[in-house]
Amino acid sequence: MVNINDTTLMTERYDLHCHSTASDGALSPTALVQRAHQNGVTTLALTDHDTTMGLAEARACADTLDIRLINGIELSASWQNKCLHIIGLGIDPNYAPLANATQQLQATRLERAAKIAEKLEKKRIMGAFEAVKKAAGEGMITRSHFADFLLSQFHVSTQQEAFDRYLGKGKPAYVNAVWAEMAVAIDWITEAGGVAVLAHPLRYNLTANWIKRLLAAFKDAGGQGIEVVTGRNNPDEIKLITGYANRFELAGSVGSDFHNPTNPWLELGRLAPLPDSVQPVWELLKFQTSTVLKTVEV
Repeated sequence: MVNINDTTLMTERYDLHCHSTASDGALSPTALVQRAHQNGVTTLALTDHDTTMGLAEARACADTLDIRLINGIELSASWQNKCLHIIGLGIDPNYAPLANATQQLQATRLERAAKIAEKLEKKRIMGAFEAVKKAAGEGMITRSHFADFLLSQFHVSTQQEAFDRYLGKGKPAYVNAVWAEMAVAIDWITEAGGVAVLAHPLRYNLTANWIKRLLAAFKDAGGQGIEVVTGRNNPDEIKLITGYANRFELAGSVGSDFHNPTNPWLELGRLAPLPDSVQPVWELLKFQTSTVLKTVEV
């Protein structure tokens, strides 16, 4: 087990954004932690969509592998009629308002899934609702489950094509769910003892002016971090987000957004270094002590 009181220099590899079968990941929480450990990850945050159901299993495995597990979640939220994803790091999953919120979010996702299936039926694509419920099990149903179904039934050739043809905004099977307002989601996270981080800020198709408005509102609402390095970012994008992090005084996070081992582009722990000019978000987490210096490996 990593000794957080050790005053010696320690090099760690962080991955603070990934998904298990508790939401739309392909690996169980146990298998996910094992893969992270094999890839040299020393600090992992499990951040399933709108649920903390996988955390207990993940922690039990992490405790046997000398890997530090951070309690996490990725909340769906609304801002200016746009859907955003807010990561909560270091949360107490038993904090009642957050636990109640995840139950409501599960109901919202189930309702949206039924509506998506109805729209697919109008396109003569049958059986989607039963298939995604079976695939999700006790976990959260996401659009990725529908993409997998469409792929398995040969209606599309890739997951991305499923979103481009059916599931994306403006497409025939798109359903706009009603999520909590961003400020409310941030409150859930911070009141549960966590740090709110804006996930993958360049994936919302916002102009530079809109991103600045979003980050100002995010900061004002109590947000503390921004995902600077993800599995998809190129060096220019990392440089751009670094500028936003510094301008709005947000700590930087790193996360692969890993879902499935069949995707070679998103792998646990395979991340560029966090730029030195950005404060690491893990310095804000409760396990961190001022006597331990940590760096991120590629």
